[in-house]
Order: sequence, then C-alpha cells, then structure tokens
Amino acid sequence: MQINFVKSEVPDEGTLVVGTAETELPSGLLSDLDKQAKGAIARAMKAARFTGAKRQVVELLAPAGIELDRLLIVGLGKADKLDGGAAESLGSSAVARLLTSGEKTVTVLLPKADAEQAARVAQGAVLRSYRFDQYRTTQKKTEKPTLVKVNIGTSDPAEAKKAWRTNEAVANAIFYARDLVTEPPNVLHPEEFAKRVRKLEDMGLEVEVLGVKEMTKLGMGSLVGVGQGSVRESQLLVMQWKGAKNKDAQPIAFVGKGVTFDTGGISIKPAAGMDAMKYDMGGAAAVTGLMHALAGRKARANVVGICGLVENMPDGNAQRPGDVVKSMSGQTIEVLNTDAEGRLVLADALWYCQNRFKPKFMVDLATLTGAIRVSLGLEIAGLFSNNDELAARLLAAGKAEGEELWRMPMGERFDKMIDSPIADMKNIGGAFGGSITAAQFIQRFVNKVPWAHLDIAGTAWFEEARGSTPKGASGYGVRLLNRLVADHYES
Repeated sequence: MQINFVKSEVPDEGTLVVGTAETELPSGLLSDLDKQAKGAIARAMKAARFTGAKRQVVELLAPAGIELDRLLIVGLGKADKLDGGAAESLGSSAVARLLTSGEKTVTVLLPKADAEQAARVAQGAVLRSYRFDQYRTTQKKTEKPTLVKVNIGTSDPAEAKKAWRTNEAVANAIFYARDLVTEPPNVLHPEEFAKRVRKLEDMGLEVEVLGVKEMTKLGMGSLVGVGQGSVRESQLLVMQWKGAKNKDAQPIAFVGKGVTFDTGGISIKPAAGMDAMKYDMGGAAAVTGLMHALAGRKARANVVGICGLVENMPDGNAQRPGDVVKSMSGQTIEVLNTDAEGRLVLADALWYCQNRFKPKFMVDLATLTGAIRVSLGLEIAGLFSNNDELAARLLAAGKAEGEELWRMPMGERFDKMIDSPIADMKNIGGAFGGSITAAQFIQRFVNKVPWAHLDIAGTAWFEEARGSTPKGASGYGVRLLNRLVADHYES
C-alpha cells in the first residue's frame, strides 16, 4: 500500500475520510461540508447515533452537493485525548472499511494533524491492511483488496514523511513476524525458519545457526530433548545487531520460544484446536521481528536475539513423561509433561545467551501457558521479572504502543512447587498457578542477570480483528520491544 503525505485539504474527487472527536457535531471541516450537502451529513450522523466515540463510523455514498464518491466519518474519542493511539485508530478504521470496497485511493484528514500524528495514521492504515493470501486460489474479485493509495493530510508533509520512515520500518517488521506465525507448519519448520532469517543478513544482521550436533556438544539436553521426536532438526538461531558506536559494548538480549508446531508430544493435546499450535513460535517470531525492525531503522544499540526452534512430535524416539534431562546449566529436569516443552527450550537458550554474550538484561517471549489466558484473557500479556526497573520500562513501553502487560507475582512459595524428588526440578508445578510456576522454572536459568519473561499465549493470535490488527497473527511484542530499546538503550 502506497502512503503519501499531503497538505490538509479536501480532495476534488474520490473518497474522503474525516476523523472527528466527541464534540458538538458536525463541527470544523464537517460543518463546512454539511453546508455544501444541505444538512445531509448532520442528518446521517443523527440517524446513526454518531457521537464521535473512538472507531464509530458513518458512511455516505455520493453525498449530494459534494464532489466526492464517498465520505467516511470516523470517531476519535474524547477531544482532550487525541493522541497517537487515536490517530492510529483513524487509519486502521478507514482501511478496515475500505480495503475491499472497490476504492483505490483515499484521503484521510485528522484535526490539527502534526507530523507524528500523521505518521501514526499511516501506521494504523498499513498494519490493518495486512493479508496472507499466498495460498488462496479461488478468491472472488469482491474479496480481493482494491485500496492501493492512502493520502494523509498534515500541516507538514515533509516532516511526516521523515517520521514515517521509522514507523514504516516497524510496520514491515510486524508484517514479517505475522507471516512467520501464519505460515502452515508443514512449510515453516525449524530449518525453514532459520533459512528465512539468514536472508536478513542483507539488512546488516549477523546470523548464526546451531544444529543438534552443536547443541548436544554444548550440553543442551533440555532443548534437544524436546525435538528428538521430530524428523525436523532443532535449531538455535542467533542474531546480532551491532548498531552502537562501540560495537563491542555490552548488548541487551531477547530470547524467543520457537516451537513451530506443538502436538504436546507423548502428552498429546486434544485434536480440537491443535491446528492453532502452529503459532507456538510466536515468541521467536516477535524476537525476529524486533531484530528486523532494529536493522530496518538502524537502531543505535547492540542487541542480541536468540530463538530456540523445535518441533514437538509424538514419535517412537520422542521424549517420555518421566524422563530426566540435563540442561546446559548442569541442572537436571524431570519431565513430567512433554506438553510443558517451551520452558525446556528457553532454559538452554537463556543459559547460552548469558554465558556467551553477558548481556545487560534478558527478556524472553513465549506462548507458554494456557493459564495466562485464564488469568488475563486475550487482551494483555503476562509479565514476570526479577528486576523492578526493567519491569517498569516494559510496562511503560507496552502502554505506549498498545501492547499491554500486567506484572504477575513470583516468589519462593511458588518456586518450591517445581522441586522434584529425583532431579533438581520438574517441568510442571501442579494444577494451580501454572503461568507463575512456569516463570519460576525459567528463572532458575538466569542467575542474577536482570530478566523478564513475557507470556504472550493470549496475545500472539487474535480470533477477531482488533484495532490495527486483522484476525490472525498479531505480531505482538515487536512494537513493545522496539519502544523499549528506543526509549532507554540507544546511544
């Protein structure tokens, strides 16, 4: 989709989208247009009970007295809260309504749109336009996107274009992450995931891939054990972005769970809904998307991204409930449930990360537990951390980007729940507090390094469109982590 920034003027023809706040309506530009339309706009707004609440939409086709094919009026919410989020909702609402409408070009006007707000309108429009159609062969013409150009009105088109460059890099990265999550599991297995990421070297990332032989030599029995039932070889993906002035300066690190398909292993999942387990690599997709964003916008920071990539299958060689494995840390794990596999992957990936790179902090992302969905629903991800400053920064970044987090409790009482009678620990803690005991398990592999764990099981995939995210893969985490880096860790 082509984005253009133009002076805030009503076009002579075509489709116009106008954002308006909760105020006496119609007002401003809409009031002028209403006069030309001899009151038709006011009557339409009244008939639709339009108040200007966020995402309310009124549509007029070929309004009399105005040389427009279509007029779309979109609510922005309260007048004193016309922030970037409101601007983004305008862009996403417009595209959601017009993407397959037959319109090819649209002009979007926002009251008092400065450069930053105009860039956010663009971000909402682009992110909402996401489609994954490469496997469709029988789509009707009316189901295919027609919208190809969005003109966004602003007081300073040149500055808006400059601001958009950064937002565009992030949007591209979110699309990349969404594509990874959406791909079918017979296409995107661990080796294919790593192969695709190698192409990001063209953007300046340094990429390494460790196979089973290398990981076994390093003692990664926890990670390797998860994938031993699959014909697809497990991989450890290591990405580095060296954007700081001092390329050797201590990096920050992000680690992702990348189970490209999770049957549950021998502790097999119910058939209903198992197809959704292709997105059990949402954490790895978010980390890879972050690295894509940092390279795309040339972030001035040294960042490491590590993804443990495995496929969890119930083969004759698969890991059994009751097995004991030895992790890279030397700690032993009694595997009581092979469907609690993500934490086994993260255990070795985190230990490898801290041993090799000595990062300032580590943040891991994982579609880890159904328990977090019970706790926080499908709107908010769970945050667990051993460091208050890091936790506070993550919470703030999430709020700023609309990818909210909620900090969950941790402590010795929960930690005792994963003690094993025959090994150093077991991989499940019982029927209650499942997301917390999972976090306690992971914490045993981070020593005293500042660390945070984001359980994104409820937010990696949307069952219905929400804001600037269509139904399906959300790319959750890319924006949040990019904001964290941009606000606190660039030189």
